[in-house]
Amino acid sequence: MVATPVATEQENHTPMSSALHHAAEIVAQVGNTSGLNGDEAKSAAGAGSAGFAYGLAAIGPGIGIGYLVGQAVQAMARQPESAGQVQTTMFLGIAFTEALALIGFVVFILLKFV
Repeated sequence: MVATPVATEQENHTPMSSALHHAAEIVAQVGNTSGLNGDEAKSAAGAGSAGFAYGLAAIGPGIGIGYLVGQAVQAMARQPESAGQVQTTMFLGIAFTEALALIGFVVFILLKFV
C-alpha cells in the first residue's frame, strides 16, 4: 500500500475559505457584546441585524433582475421584431423589482438609526 501525503491546512487555504474565515471572525467580534453597556450592546446588535436584513433584502431582487434580463434577452433573440416591446416590459419589471431592494434599504436605515 502506498502512503498518500496528507494535505496540510496551509495547502487547502483557498481565497474562498479565507474570506469565510474572515467573515466568521467579524461575526464573532460583532456577537461579542460582553464588554458593552446596555445602549452600546443594543446599538451593536442593531447594526448587525440591520446589515443582515439588508443583505437578505438585496438577494431576492438581485436574483429576480438577473432572471428577468436573461429571459428578456432570450425573447429578443427568438423574436427580434418584438424587441422594443420586450425591452419596455423588461425595464418596468426591473423598476418594480428594484423597488423591493429600496424598501429593504429603507428598513436598514430605520433599524440602524431609529
